[in-house]
Amino acid sequence: MSAVAALVATLVLAAIAVVQVLAAAGRPVGRLVWGGQHRVLPRALRIGSAVSIVLYAAFAAVLLSRAGVLPGGATPFVEVATWVLVAYFAVGVLMNGISRSPAERAAMTPACVVLAVAALLVALWA
Repeated sequence: MSAVAALVATLVLAAIAVVQVLAAAGRPVGRLVWGGQHRVLPRALRIGSAVSIVLYAAFAAVLLSRAGVLPGGATPFVEVATWVLVAYFAVGVLMNGISRSPAERAAMTPACVVLAVAALLVALWA
């Protein structure tokens, strides 16, 4: 079950990464990210989007590792990192839920709910 949860989380992270790639490339998807204040992100936020893509890949690797899909899941680092991700995604639910951007609330809040639940399942069952 934890492998399925990790794969679901990976798919959601990949979908969000696509949005971040578009945002970093200057496409008009800024309403979905970074508070939704900009249709097209300014340079600093584009850099933030690029960095977030790398972080999403790392998050997926941690969850996949903890679930046994990738090696190294039993290490203390991966165990702690999985719980950190549970907390991070839970905070993401809150932060996206109070976003001033209706588009960000509608898209990213449910995504963070799925990520938080999936990470919790991985943390508990791996």
